[in-house]
Amino acid sequence: MNANAQTTGGPDVVVVGGGIAGLAAAHRLVTAGARVTLLEAGDRLGGKLLAGEIAGAPVDLGAESLLARRPEALALAEQVGLADRLVAPATTTASVWSRGELTPMPKGHVMGVPADGHAVAGLLSEEAVRRIARDAELPPTEIGEDIAIGAYVAERMGHEVVDRLVEPLLGGVYAGDAYRISMRAAVPALFDAARRHATLAEAVRAVQRAGAATPSDAAGAGTGLGGAGLGGAAFAGLRGGVGTLPGAVADAIRAAGGEILTRTPVTALRRTGPGGWQVVTPERVLTPDAVVLATPAGPAAALLADTAPAASAELAAVDYASMALVTLAFRRDDLLAGPALPGSGFLVPPVDGHTIKASTFSSSKWGWVSASAPDLFVLRTSVGRHGEEEQVHREDADLVDVSLKDLAAATGLAARPVASTVTRWIGGLPQYPVGHLARVARVRAAVSELPGLRLAGAAYEGVGIPACIASGRRAADEIIATSETADPGAGHSS
Repeated sequence: MNANAQTTGGPDVVVVGGGIAGLAAAHRLVTAGARVTLLEAGDRLGGKLLAGEIAGAPVDLGAESLLARRPEALALAEQVGLADRLVAPATTTASVWSRGELTPMPKGHVMGVPADGHAVAGLLSEEAVRRIARDAELPPTEIGEDIAIGAYVAERMGHEVVDRLVEPLLGGVYAGDAYRISMRAAVPALFDAARRHATLAEAVRAVQRAGAATPSDAAGAGTGLGGAGLGGAAFAGLRGGVGTLPGAVADAIRAAGGEILTRTPVTALRRTGPGGWQVVTPERVLTPDAVVLATPAGPAAALLADTAPAASAELAAVDYASMALVTLAFRRDDLLAGPALPGSGFLVPPVDGHTIKASTFSSSKWGWVSASAPDLFVLRTSVGRHGEEEQVHREDADLVDVSLKDLAAATGLAARPVASTVTRWIGGLPQYPVGHLARVARVRAAVSELPGLRLAGAAYEGVGIPACIASGRRAADEIIATSETADPGAGHSS
């Protein structure tokens, strides 16, 4: 199957999809002795991880940080030789642009859900602070198997908490609607605590005592509990950009004997019997012992339509949101006459009607960005959420102009950028509505009936980088475990 593969007794495995989940699966497999071929339909690897540059300065044009409280991303970076490039943010002080004012992000909350009104009094109205106190007077809420976090928090503490804190934080992570997002999937620690405590405030305090103030992975699944990460920082980056991680993982896969093919779409996936698969591409047909599907839900649904119709139908129903990132570079000298840009950036509650949803001051947040271009100041804005496709498809110049307009209104920034670039992520973020984890369980149950097939990616138990890596590793480990109890076939290609 792979002319360059090392000779091992492990199974032949095809990984479909070259995002970070597929790369993580391939890396795990090849280092465990499997013969691996990774197929990516596009012309590059990495999915939503993309390193680039603006005005000569290296930047991330996709995801730009790793949750350090989960081990998977940091561990993978270390395994592929990037340990010395892991860095903590230079600042994590952020603001919320609410009612025309930049207000420091309050502390003492779990993804915007406060333990009491005093913790968020600087951001909310006096009426909203009083409304939070009513949580203690309300009877317990029947949560059941799942509940939308926005609906639950609004019932217990009022809509303003959702609209001005939960929405910009959690809704921003998923580019979605907090009133639809599953609390069980997005903030599992809070979900579990809420089922054990009579009030939401008590649940928040329980999560804080347990050290799980960050949910799932602030952008993915898991408990959010555990180690302090890189020097105690909640988040980490890589010098040169998180977008350099896929290339390092790919190099490690090739060095271990794996084969990686880009511009190679898979057009069909078929079973060849009880112990084998047929993977069809425009150039050749591969017959591996096992397959990892690490694609978005839509392509996975199409490939599974014949072999696993129940799983295919469930995956076809997974909805996605699109977003755009507008990266801007300014001369530092041009910023001197204006107001200082505070902290690492700011979040924007959608309820205020602005176009941008957040802005990150990259040159302030990441020391490596500032050091690589000391005469420039680089920042970026994000545009678009679920149901706002029209925003993402505006002309580049329009997105730059509206970003500058909102930045001026929020910060007083009057300078013009010397360079700009717009990166669109169409269908980039799967949505996690109420019932999402139950859907995932049904998909996995259906696929488990097909030996040698596993799924990985952001559509399952988390959209964040560590969660995607974990899903790839899980898929690989299950295939390895299965192969150890069976006689692997002699995969080949024709």
